[in-house]
Amino acid sequence: MASAYTQPMQALIDALSRLPGIGPKSAQRIAFHLIKSEDRDVEHLSSSINKAKATVKFCRLCSNFSEADLCQFCSDDRRDPTTICVVEESRDVVAIEKTREFSGQYHVLLGTINPLDGVGPEQLKIRELLQRIEPQKVKEVILCLNPNTEGDVTSMYLARVLRPLGVKVTRIASGLPVGGDLEYADELTLGRALEGRREVAG
Repeated sequence: MASAYTQPMQALIDALSRLPGIGPKSAQRIAFHLIKSEDRDVEHLSSSINKAKATVKFCRLCSNFSEADLCQFCSDDRRDPTTICVVEESRDVVAIEKTREFSGQYHVLLGTINPLDGVGPEQLKIRELLQRIEPQKVKEVILCLNPNTEGDVTSMYLARVLRPLGVKVTRIASGLPVGGDLEYADELTLGRALEGRREVAG
């Protein structure tokens, strides 16, 4: 069946629909909006995407987004290097920082263990986390992973590989709804979950 749109319009909709959280209808709305927008607005969006893609990279130590070799948290001498908060994505760092309850360093896994999607421990930044334990004299690793099946599986795996290294492994309390995402939690709920963290049995 032929598309109701011109080839360039359909290509734009297809490209937008590949973005996370953007379904076909949302992709259509965004495409229509972009076509109706002023040229300067579209050029500004395109320029911003290109600039971010060219300048933003992963922190050498924690894999958080950064423009420098080390991100703002790893390069800050005021942060406690003996406590590491492990998160799935950089957006979770932003959510935790809003609580003002954590003053250690972060480690971004860039995902969670999900065999159905072909994601195992070797696809995540777990080896890099383990390599930080001894040099930083890490005492506690806080697992701030989303309260869902993938987060639970990843937390159990991390507890199992971290415990032999003599590190205390804790996980945020269950103040967050099961199946929810950290990035959508309000600061008070996330802050209390962080304060009420409990040790993970390995």
